[in-house]
Formats: sequence, structure tokens, C-alpha cells
Amino acid sequence: MIPARMGSTRFPGKPLVSLAGKPMVQWVYEVALRAEVGSVLIATPDQEILDAVTAFGAAGVMTRADHPSGTDRLAEVAAHHSADYYINVQGDEPLIDPEDIRTLDATMRQELPDAASLYVPCEPSDLDNPAVVKVVTDRDGYALYFSRSLIPYPRSTEPAAKRHLGVYAYRREVLSLYPTLPQTPLELAESLEQLRLLENGFRILMREGRGSPVSVDTPEQAAEAAAYLSTRL
Repeated sequence: MIPARMGSTRFPGKPLVSLAGKPMVQWVYEVALRAEVGSVLIATPDQEILDAVTAFGAAGVMTRADHPSGTDRLAEVAAHHSADYYINVQGDEPLIDPEDIRTLDATMRQELPDAASLYVPCEPSDLDNPAVVKVVTDRDGYALYFSRSLIPYPRSTEPAAKRHLGVYAYRREVLSLYPTLPQTPLELAESLEQLRLLENGFRILMREGRGSPVSVDTPEQAAEAAAYLSTRL
């Protein structure tokens, strides 16, 4: 499932920004199809996005407009589309590797944790970039915390920082429960919806992925993604 809405705080209209001749949400949809792990749905509260989705032949689902996060939006869709687990590909990841989606699918099939996600090594230039989310894990690979700040802090050694990738998987029971949980202090402070799960005692199993050249959180990053896609085409 791909959540997409026009009212992004940092980048309004982001899902429909044109990247090398296609709206960004179409690039994400086509990557999800290439992963070949199941049917793909785009969840949106906006008629403009639904019209675009219909135009390029994808399956779109209208949702309420008052969801505080993309995960809440997906929970509404999941209530009407039964599965053991769901993979959430963020609508701002047009360059994500299909193999990363397959890695999450295999993790859920084999272990069925509460939730799962991916990371890659964080580039030195991104350590202090709040648009790049970092994650720290325990010895078993479960997330301890996600932050827009640099974690761990390099007080005595250089940090082996991990950059979080914007793709998740949720067990059905966990996704169904998610919207019943109030937004949590850390979630609100960092503006990171995955922290709601950690603050309520759920565990997120992290696996190393391949990553993408750029995630699109700002207009500048959209220009980078467009240039990359144009060169690749």
C-alpha cells in the first residue's frame, strides 16, 4: 500500500510533482509492481490524486482526510482488504529498489514480527540533516529509536549511523490497532509515526536494505530525483 496526500507540510502537492514526465506516485507504484509480492493499492484523501492514479491504470482507494499519519490511513484501507501483513511503501520513494520490498516481504513471511523496516549506512554528509531519519538497533536487530538528529552521538568514537528507509511492513493485528493508539510525545516531537509503535511497546525488526539515491522530502530533493530518472531513462 502506498499512502499519498496533497497536504504535505514540507512539500505540498508532492505526490503529483512531475519527475521525468510522470507524477512521483506513479514511479513509486511501478517500483512496487516490479517487486511482485502482491497487489498494490494507493490510499489517498484527495480526488486529484485519485484521478491521476486512475489515469495511469493503478488501483486507488479514497480515505478520510483527518488521519494524522500515513499509517493511520493504511489502517483504514486494511480494514477492508484482509491480509496477514501489509507493506507500506512511502509515496516519496520513487527510487526505492524493488529488492528492498522483497526483503521486507521475506522478513514478514519467515518471522512475522510486529513490524519491520529497513536501513542503510548513513552518509557522512547526511548525519546532521534532519530530513534524513536515523535509527539505532539492539543486538537482535530491533529498533531502539528513530530520530532526525544524529544518533548515536559520537562522543568517543565515530558513529556507525544507520539511515532509515521509508518502507515498512505491519502484521495485520498491529496495523489494525495502530489508529486506536493516541499520538505519542516522541512521535509528535520528531514527526515520525513509527515512534508511536515503540512508545507503546511494539517491536520493529530492522533489516539492511539497498536504499535509493534520494528520497523526496523537499523540492530540492525532487529536482535531484528528476535528474537521476532523466539520466537513467
